[in-house]
Amino acid sequence: MSINTTNEPLTRLTDEEEIFRDAVRRFAEAQIQPHVREMDKNGSFDADLLKQFFEMNLMGIQIPDRWGGAGGSFFMSILAVEELSRVDASAAVIVDVQNTLVNNALLNWGNEKQKTRYLPQLASQKIGAYALSEASAGSDAFSLQTIAVRKGDAYVLNGQKLWTTNAVEAELFIVFATVDRNLGHRGITAFLIERNFPGLAVGKKEDKLGIRASSTCELVLDNCQVPCDNILGEIGKGYKVSIETLNEGRIGIAAQMVGLAAGALRCAIQYSKEREQFGQQLAQFQAIRLQIAQLATDLEAARLLTYNAARMKDLGTPFIKEAAMAKYFASQVAEQITSQAIEIFGGYGYTKDYPVEKYYRDSKIGKIYEGTSFMQLETIAKSLLTQES
Repeated sequence: MSINTTNEPLTRLTDEEEIFRDAVRRFAEAQIQPHVREMDKNGSFDADLLKQFFEMNLMGIQIPDRWGGAGGSFFMSILAVEELSRVDASAAVIVDVQNTLVNNALLNWGNEKQKTRYLPQLASQKIGAYALSEASAGSDAFSLQTIAVRKGDAYVLNGQKLWTTNAVEAELFIVFATVDRNLGHRGITAFLIERNFPGLAVGKKEDKLGIRASSTCELVLDNCQVPCDNILGEIGKGYKVSIETLNEGRIGIAAQMVGLAAGALRCAIQYSKEREQFGQQLAQFQAIRLQIAQLATDLEAARLLTYNAARMKDLGTPFIKEAAMAKYFASQVAEQITSQAIEIFGGYGYTKDYPVEKYYRDSKIGKIYEGTSFMQLETIAKSLLTQES
């Protein structure tokens, strides 16, 4: 594993990182790009592409070699998410959830038996999902109603989860439930639930505005029996598992926003050079040139925030505030860049014949999932206001 620990610029990649980034970019442009429009229209992801994700080791980037993974860094996961998002944010979020949430949670909280059982599967063939949110527990993630009751050597879970990414394809779910509602967050516990466990059902698939090819579904737990051996972490420590995992996941969302914003800006720049009005290219008009310059500057700032948070995570430096800043700012920038890209395209940009309208639709989720923008601001404020003066 190669990590940039020098005093070089944040965007200066090591040789290993550069080779990896370029490979993901080539793959995205050659293999994913031809299917993007159809997958978005149908609201489903191409199964053959998922197989290729595993063949390229994109689903186990940080999983060590001994469990069949690539043995890479967290930063490399961020590079993969960014590059995939330049072409299709739906592809990126599948890889993102697998690496920054599911794999990370197992690596950080799983015991040796759980890692040996599940990490090789996640690296080679099985997709994971992360089920925290409920109807009454969105931003207030710990108002969980899903209950887990001990019965012998197993827990029986009952409840409903919403907004579960990868649910259609997933074979392993990290599900959060409470063993006692009276304990508040101290009752929350994380469980590893296999798809074939009796009592687990994947319910309604959401018909979404953006990232349509990525499945988002409800989970229904009806007397779902989960062996005690499948508790992830400790009883009552699920809140810690979720918070620490989501802090890392937010850097992945920032990378997704940076990538799709870069894709939209690339399209806008190319179009401005091709489209002529009043006898000259759009790119020759000062209004367009200055707009592109401003968008590129904002994008670079978002990328720097994202890379900085990812580097800090790899180095073991506290990064909660930086992760929140990266997600908050990158989400803002992505929405702005994709919106203005449509305006550069004019009427064409408003149609599905050109790619920028999809970038715009995909960008909106950045301010919502894995902690809304308001929650990121609260995290940032809390960090700043509790620092010693």
